Amino acid sequence: MKLKVKAIDLEAGRNLVVMNEEDARDLGIHIQDRVKVSKGARTLTAIVSLSESMIRDGEIGLFRETLEELDAKNGDEVSVLPTHRPASVEYIKKKMRGEKLTKDEIYAIIRDITEENLSDVEMAAYVTAIYTMGMDMDETEWATRAMVETGETIDFDTTIFDIHSVGGVPGNKYAPITVSIAAQAGLRIPKTSSRAISSAAGTADVMEVLTNVALSARDIKRIVNEVGATLAWGGSMNLAPADDKIVQVEYPLGIDPHPQVLASVMAKKKAVGTDFLVIDLPMGPETKVPDMKAARRYAMDFIGLGERLGITVECAVTYGEQPIGRAIGPALEAKEALMVLEGRSVSNSIVEKSTDLAGILLEMANVAAKGEGKRMAKEILESGKARDKFLEIINAQGSRGIERSDDVPVGEHTFDYPSPMDGYVGAISNRAMVAIARAAGAPKDKGAGIWLHKKKGDKVEKGEPLFTVHAECEAKLEVARDLLKRLRPYTIVGMLLERIPMI
Repeated sequence: MKLKVKAIDLEAGRNLVVMNEEDARDLGIHIQDRVKVSKGARTLTAIVSLSESMIRDGEIGLFRETLEELDAKNGDEVSVLPTHRPASVEYIKKKMRGEKLTKDEIYAIIRDITEENLSDVEMAAYVTAIYTMGMDMDETEWATRAMVETGETIDFDTTIFDIHSVGGVPGNKYAPITVSIAAQAGLRIPKTSSRAISSAAGTADVMEVLTNVALSARDIKRIVNEVGATLAWGGSMNLAPADDKIVQVEYPLGIDPHPQVLASVMAKKKAVGTDFLVIDLPMGPETKVPDMKAARRYAMDFIGLGERLGITVECAVTYGEQPIGRAIGPALEAKEALMVLEGRSVSNSIVEKSTDLAGILLEMANVAAKGEGKRMAKEILESGKARDKFLEIINAQGSRGIERSDDVPVGEHTFDYPSPMDGYVGAISNRAMVAIARAAGAPKDKGAGIWLHKKKGDKVEKGEPLFTVHAECEAKLEVARDLLKRLRPYTIVGMLLERIPMI
């Protein structure tokens, strides 16, 4: 069937076309079926959406990406033919039944994800299947290798170190500090990070406040060779592209399957030629790693997968029962990271965590003797040399001109949350903190977030501010304020827990 192109000035995110219902009926196709669209020598497979009014009989609606791939414009004629579902759909159904996939089947799924041959529903089915049915280590290795081989790789002529956190705890802004310390000591770290999936800020969101994070593979290689490290967004390049597409499905589902966590992290690290890797596992009741049993499972799986991929892995189980540091949200976390690098007084937890992780890297590199890494990391931090290295990194990536913590712009609309009673902070809910920060606009609104005035164990008086919520607009601040009425972000306790018998 020959149809005329109607250009739709929108990004669909994958190969999607819109057809008139009459034309679709003539071809015997339904919504979510596939068609092969051709213009000259260019051909692509696309998933069909239907319309009665937007697309007239004899037309086909093409979105920006499809127009570009076909080199088509409004009014051009294209050939449209029905085509079959990819075989990977049957492999996804096989995994939904709990069966083990073969290497070829996993490669086919990852290839179709990369080439955007699967619909949103099919992608969601894949993510849900590995969430509920799991994958063994063979399947996880094959998925990791497939993600690497379907994207770009970077080859360095030196030993490469890297660090990654599985996340799950708010305020986890260790990376700017840890990477700067390690790079100052001579390590080469092409650190790429994700944006927030379910948190209030990913490392890429934090760094974007200060510098350009959308780097190409060529940019990363050049900058690492020049200054020793990058702190970039992994989604801006073609490193393990299937992972970024899977993340887009995980986000609305709010799930993060264990095998996919392993494959996601290790594929990105393998793609940049990592030789030595530190994995941060924040542990706490409201994190991805709720207890030591889960932490050991994660650690052994990361170490085992690393052995299969030729990467030496060490894991650090870190404290995650409350937010790290005092800042939650992109700009506030960027501000606090700069405060640490400047040697200003901040929450000790972020200093301790950052130097602990940097110390492990230094010991893996044999720059520091075993047991001496943290001491060396603290010396580099306290000397101001880590701050100098951090400024080199952000300038090499394209600084936004913010080099001091006092200059970081944060949300101007604020309100304080007061303590309901005298006592001590018994607990802080990580989930509640993230929910409040996101309600205020984080991570998309860079200035939105929370600054904690009190941490676990601190003494408080009734009416004293426990934390301050920041927002870039008044309306979102009110949304956060309303949400607080339904949440219990802090638990305040007195020294007297109970009196028996009660009076």
